[in-house]
Amino acid sequence: MYCRRKLFHRFIALFTVSVILLSGCTEASDKLFTDYNLNIPVNAELMASTEWYSQDYLSENVCVIPENKQKKKDTNLPADAALLINTKTNEMLYAHDIYKRLYPASVTKIVTAFVALKYGKLDDIVTISYNASHITEYGAKLCGFSEGDKVRLDKLLYALIVYSGNDAGIAVAEHISGSVEVFSELMNKEMAELGASGSHFTNPHGLHDDNHYTTAYDLYLVFNKLVSDYPEFIDIIDRGSVKIKFKDANGNKKELYFTSTVKYKTETETEVPPEGVTVTGGKTGTTMMAGSNLILYSTGPDGNNYISVIMHASDVYSLYRQMNYLLDME
Repeated sequence: MYCRRKLFHRFIALFTVSVILLSGCTEASDKLFTDYNLNIPVNAELMASTEWYSQDYLSENVCVIPENKQKKKDTNLPADAALLINTKTNEMLYAHDIYKRLYPASVTKIVTAFVALKYGKLDDIVTISYNASHITEYGAKLCGFSEGDKVRLDKLLYALIVYSGNDAGIAVAEHISGSVEVFSELMNKEMAELGASGSHFTNPHGLHDDNHYTTAYDLYLVFNKLVSDYPEFIDIIDRGSVKIKFKDANGNKKELYFTSTVKYKTETETEVPPEGVTVTGGKTGTTMMAGSNLILYSTGPDGNNYISVIMHASDVYSLYRQMNYLLDME
């Protein structure tokens, strides 16, 4: 009976995603399927043992936020979406427009990391391909890997999350799935199984594509899964800097040094969280179309852990002002 319920829940999540994908990503379609309080009668056998089907298709231990329970938009949080959740109590402290489809830019890479950690082995040796080493899009942040370089998967994940290297993203995708296209399908499948019904990904790095979008709530779902189930991810986001050692195609030793894109994690930056708040780490994302984005894992003055999200701030300075305002609610 348990297996049958799980299959039903997966069907509901996948059906939801299918409906959303067909509707496209436009201003007119910002109103999503966001009723996570579905009450759907199942069948006589299941109804005999459970009152109603409700929310079980979401990943476990998450905060479920009905759309009408969001806050009125705070004037101090002008970003397109903002969210703050206490992960110990699964309580929402603040939320506005968390189901609005938005471009995530490099915050996409937390989904890439999730798929890689689920399907890959950290000691896998990844060979950098021509595609990974020849990204030509203007402004794309690159680690500087060369074709034929051989890098352990865990080192690539540091480069991907800490430094936000787009070439690392393609290398990870090709290693796990053989191609960016197949990996993107796997990203969408895994997000659907988490109950992330407002997302569609076309690449592992977040460089702009009109059909590549997500929501603040969906980012929370995958980030919550990562910090809950993958201690390796906690170690990655906790780094303010990292040194990557690997070998080139001829076996020569190489080394690259990266600093975090999260300003809270670098000693040279002036951004500091509110008093009593400790930032473990997170992921940034910035493009012209996406604006400035940030998802964080932190510990509040009460000792509880929190996940906070700001999407589509106007610029990086506004992003951190708003994030500090959000963190001050902890």
